Amino acid sequence: MIRIGIKRPWLAVTLACGLGAATPALAQSAVPEAPHTVVAPPTARPSEAQKLRRMDIMLMVTGLRCRTTADDFMEDYGKFTSSHMSELNEANAQLRAELGDAADASGGPLDRMSVVMANEYGGGHPWLSCHQLRSITQGLATVQGRATLVEVAGQLLERQPPILMALAMR
Repeated sequence: MIRIGIKRPWLAVTLACGLGAATPALAQSAVPEAPHTVVAPPTARPSEAQKLRRMDIMLMVTGLRCRTTADDFMEDYGKFTSSHMSELNEANAQLRAELGDAADASGGPLDRMSVVMANEYGGGHPWLSCHQLRSITQGLATVQGRATLVEVAGQLLERQPPILMALAMR
């Protein structure tokens, strides 16, 4: 069993078991748009490829932000990207195809979308600390399978912790 050292057992179960039994994704919040950026409407569910790309960018940006703390996880992020290079590259190729990016020599819509995603996490993750992100990244480096990565991405990318969202909905 993977020990990720956070107080979110739902995430630990997902990472350890690779099951899709965690909280379903709720409605996405609106993403601020840069000029000429292709961003899915807030009511649209992100594709698996978008979830993987967003999680990769979130881990990279928050890793850079946390690198000057006791919870520097850039090395763990490197292990994550090495372990899941094929899944991440496949997601990028799918996004390029979805966005019609292949013929755009300037980098196009995917690059602009990636900048918007990175800017979202420039101030850190909305509800996870550097310590928690480090533990999660260590766990992600060891899990196997795209389905597990997509499920964890869906949970990590929520604007609020799923547990708090469920209570607020009552």
